[in-house]
Amino acid sequence: MLDLLASELIDIALKEDIGTGDLSSLILSDDTLGEARIFAKAQGVVCGLSVVQAVFARVEPQVRFDVRVQDGDTVAPGDLVIGIEGRLARILQAERTALNFLQHLSGVATATARVVQAVEGYNLKVIDTRKTLPGMRALQKYAVRIGGGQNHRFGLYDAVILKDNHLAAVGGLAEAMKRVRREVGPMVKIEVECETLQQVREAVECQADVIMLDNMSIPDMREAVKHIAGRAVVEASGGINESNIRDIAATGVDVVSLGRLTHSVKALDFSMVIDEAKPSIQQIIDQAKKR
Repeated sequence: MLDLLASELIDIALKEDIGTGDLSSLILSDDTLGEARIFAKAQGVVCGLSVVQAVFARVEPQVRFDVRVQDGDTVAPGDLVIGIEGRLARILQAERTALNFLQHLSGVATATARVVQAVEGYNLKVIDTRKTLPGMRALQKYAVRIGGGQNHRFGLYDAVILKDNHLAAVGGLAEAMKRVRREVGPMVKIEVECETLQQVREAVECQADVIMLDNMSIPDMREAVKHIAGRAVVEASGGINESNIRDIAATGVDVVSLGRLTHSVKALDFSMVIDEAKPSIQQIIDQAKKR
């Protein structure tokens, strides 16, 4: 499934960038061979190497790779990530698209790894949200897993989360839970978003599977965990960052969800360097005929 979604994204991205043709690469004949190398320019966790290879292979079917790292490896500035051999004009056409995928997905994995490291020692799961870039959700959620995190629901279809707008639309949590249980099967988890301790108490009474503590203070989180007492999974969300996450973990919540892992992550920088071009076999033959 992931490969299929990535393939569709690659087609869209290449069409967007190359359009009717690469004007800059007209200086090269299509059979000019060469090598390129992609290096890390910052420290972080690599993610998206299979997508990078798929991008180059889509443009240059004869491409060959020398992959030096794997998804999940940590790299430092100057580390060689992957070597690429093939027709230079084609490699240059694919360069930006490949690096865009690599930089963004590695940025997601790196940000996730930093948060996971920040709560080391606590039995706490770091998860993502649905605040993803349109069309990129499957890849971004893959990058979260590579960074050591876990995934929240993928879409609206695989779990129920009842938020304030849902409750307002039907007249409260009790009615919302009644209607949900009538419509979904017993294997579907039901989560309730709570902003106050009173809402937490109501969610416990309605036997919610997961209770989300939305933008609660640390003292209120601690009190909520005490009241829930293991009767539901407790998720903290909203305003969570590396400076306060250990305090949140200490309240006893089971899960923290962070939208910023995907919606506003900083890309991890990489660059591609072309080695000196090599003549193709046909060019060698043509040069020999001229002698």
